[in-house]
Amino acid sequence: MVSKGPSYALRNKRVWVAGDRGLVGSALVRRLQNEGCEILKAPRDSVDLRRPDQVERWMTDTKPQAVFLAAARVGGIYANDTRPAEFIYDNLMIQSNVVEASRRVGVEKLMLLGSSCIYPRLAPQPIPESALLTGPLEPTNEWYAVAKIAGIKLGQAYRRQYGCDFISVMPTNLYGPGDNFDLLQSHVVPALLVKAHAAKRSRAPAIEVWGTGKVRREFLYVDDAADGMVYLMQNYSDEAIVNLGPGSDVSIVDLVSLICNVVGYQGEMKFDSSRPDGAPRKMVDTSFAESLGWKAHTSLRNGLEQTYRWYVDNVAPDGKRAVA
Repeated sequence: MVSKGPSYALRNKRVWVAGDRGLVGSALVRRLQNEGCEILKAPRDSVDLRRPDQVERWMTDTKPQAVFLAAARVGGIYANDTRPAEFIYDNLMIQSNVVEASRRVGVEKLMLLGSSCIYPRLAPQPIPESALLTGPLEPTNEWYAVAKIAGIKLGQAYRRQYGCDFISVMPTNLYGPGDNFDLLQSHVVPALLVKAHAAKRSRAPAIEVWGTGKVRREFLYVDDAADGMVYLMQNYSDEAIVNLGPGSDVSIVDLVSLICNVVGYQGEMKFDSSRPDGAPRKMVDTSFAESLGWKAHTSLRNGLEQTYRWYVDNVAPDGKRAVA
């Protein structure tokens, strides 16, 4: 095990979760409730994180001591492909404004959240942190990736020049309660859950899946990710980025099969090979995080079951589990 950074206690601290309504932010709020800290949330109607004046004014008033920068413009392949300007501008502005305001108001520690899409499309597998900036990005999400890379470098620059205790983590594909289940905006897991649920309810003979199904991905349950983020906030302090992932991947064919099994759908899977696959494989190397003392613990099936339960209870238009 490599040596960890100095311990940073969250107890009795004012901790701002930027993006508390999102998938990651809501999981962080759940996790932080066990840490004895005061959780701060910036109201959307008065604090636009793309506006530096509003961000600095709110932070000056509330004086957060620790910040989890989970706010971001996110989405799947379709959203990235059709709204590139929003993905690069919004994310650049959010990161820049929160980081600079954190320096100005004297935030003790800040964590920037990246994404595994920052790595080259054909990076070695599993992807080590050292692969950053070693090759071309995946074209279908390069706008988001470029913004996130800029965020990493921003945090590193502030650490070097100002001595700020700013760190960055790179979670892989996340899913779980609070996810976005809009088919045009969502990532693969929530999109497939919605399709399988609807197909089961309507007794459709098949569901359509984008791509060939041959590519491989890994999926980290969001509450595991939040646990890893809190752990690193407390125990890590350095310039190097840290990957967060489950330590295993799965083909999209097998993922679809597992989701259909969880939902109870027994129809066929039709893969539309005219649709983009994205990178052929994307799995991060989590040995660094494990050397620091953290590892994910939720199995893919267990995580999918909990996510499907949340979808049915909170989002599904019929409010019922799919039944035969």
